[in-house]
Amino acid sequence: MQRLKYQKPSLVPSSFSSMTLPTHMAKVQSLQTTPLLPIAHLKLSPQLSLNGKLPAEEGNLTAFSGFGLVGFRFSGAARQNQGLMGLFGLSRRTSQEKLNSFEQKLDNLASGYHPWADLILPISRNLPLSDGLWFEVQNSTDTELKEFKIPQNAYRAVLEVYVSFHENDEFWYSNLPNEYIAANNLSGTPGNGPFREFVVSLDGEVVGAVWPFTVIFTGGINPLLWRPITAIGSFDLPTYDIEITPFLGKILDGKSHKFGFNVTNALNVWYIDANLHLWLDKQSTKTEGKLFKHSSLPLVVSLVSDFKGLNGTFLTRTSRSVSSTGWVKSSYGNITTRSIQDFYYSNAMFLGKDGNMQIVNQKIIFNDSVHINLPSSYVHSLTSHKTFPLYLYTDFLGQGNGTYLLITNVDLGFIEKKSGLGFSNSSLRNLQSAEGNMVVKNNLVVSGLGSTQQVYRYDGGKFCYFRHVSSSNCTILYDKVGSKCNKKSLSNLDFVLSRLWPFGARMNFAGLRFT
Repeated sequence: MQRLKYQKPSLVPSSFSSMTLPTHMAKVQSLQTTPLLPIAHLKLSPQLSLNGKLPAEEGNLTAFSGFGLVGFRFSGAARQNQGLMGLFGLSRRTSQEKLNSFEQKLDNLASGYHPWADLILPISRNLPLSDGLWFEVQNSTDTELKEFKIPQNAYRAVLEVYVSFHENDEFWYSNLPNEYIAANNLSGTPGNGPFREFVVSLDGEVVGAVWPFTVIFTGGINPLLWRPITAIGSFDLPTYDIEITPFLGKILDGKSHKFGFNVTNALNVWYIDANLHLWLDKQSTKTEGKLFKHSSLPLVVSLVSDFKGLNGTFLTRTSRSVSSTGWVKSSYGNITTRSIQDFYYSNAMFLGKDGNMQIVNQKIIFNDSVHINLPSSYVHSLTSHKTFPLYLYTDFLGQGNGTYLLITNVDLGFIEKKSGLGFSNSSLRNLQSAEGNMVVKNNLVVSGLGSTQQVYRYDGGKFCYFRHVSSSNCTILYDKVGSKCNKKSLSNLDFVLSRLWPFGARMNFAGLRFT
């Protein structure tokens, strides 16, 4: 068989601590279109009647949304007050004139809040460059800055960020606590513990964060697991959106401002890039806004360690919350936006066999929501609940003469549910489970076997997609595709793969149950 370079996880077993194994540098550039928050298209329907009369004549206005039915009901006094505020025109106008004016306002609002941006500014290193446009974060104190300036007629802004981790932090979720490394004199072993956080600041103030999905590249942990089914995200790195709209009032002054990027507990190296999506008011040359509430609570970290020599257990838990509220006044009216991010993290790590066996059971919960109050008092909101579970088992068995057997189990998942007012709900469950073994001699894979199973299920209500595929020994064994939406929701997808794997049942360490 073809010999492959082996890319070892961060744990260096005591009996192989003198080994220097190459690290796979997968430089992946991903151009991914991320669906941004759309605002429902409101359109008045004057043809509807109530008791044989136009809705406006009865004091009722009924509007339809592309995502659902929205009803407005106003008394005569309320209509007059609304007219004085410009939503229905002057109160002396006829009902039909009021109707036409309101319809035009709604059409203007709808045309302004389309899901695509009018302008995208690259937030990357400045040209000319000889080694790429991405920023490189080398350690936990390294903050990369980007100066930018936006048009003064922007009324919405979303920062789409991209992160990719390599070298000493490629397997950050299995990195050991520094106290363990120091106590056992494991020099050269990647440390700083298993928690990482990407933080975004604007002019020195934290505006959002990303707790990234654990992408495993095609040479990672055991390269035989990822042929021909690669790990989730390895060829299509995920991007993450941070709502900047509440902060527009601080950067609409026509002056230059700075985004800052840093990674908590980082080791070299993290590649970082971003796009700033801007929505522009074509009816105005200048908008205005104000940030009137912002909260970025400090990171809460808990580490419980219990180890003796090279064996031990470690439990790491962290949480963070970031919220901001601000308004922007444009030709579409005064629109208030509130953004909330909530993060929860847990990592249970076990080391046995004098450090030659490692088990990692990790879960990241990443919730974010955006609430938009329109001039009509109608509220749009979109909430995303993400869960990134990971289970990793590695066992090194020495064979002598620089040779060892590596046994691995990996479960990982990307789970997301989206819901909100004015939007259709959707859910995505992308789950993988893999098991393999390989013999490594002088950093080369000389024999081995890997098997992987993946279940992908997307449910958008009207559009659905399902695929279940499994492979072993570089060969597809099973592949089923479906596109029907099942009324009965599947809340649990557990992998039962022992009958497919020719080298026996899974290890006696329970993997994640994806819930």
